[in-house]
Amino acid sequence: PFNPTTSIRYDLLEGTFVNITIYDMLGNVIKTLVNGSRTAGSNTVEWDATNTKNETVSAGLYVFAIQAGELKQTKKMLLVK
Repeated sequence: PFNPTTSIRYDLLEGTFVNITIYDMLGNVIKTLVNGSRTAGSNTVEWDATNTKNETVSAGLYVFAIQAGELKQTKKMLLVK
């Protein structure tokens, strides 16, 4: 659970293209946090619970999907207000 921001930390063994996107439980894109090349090592991105129009989203369950090279992974997160 988080309120009002959360950090997503990820480690890369080598520089690669990274995409991190937030979705609601219906599969709608809420916001793309990262969409480009990143360097090797530890990386962090923050989500401030806003959508692509920078409007605050409602409390609830969200999913973030990370794609880095061949890695694809999704995780759930709970926004509590």
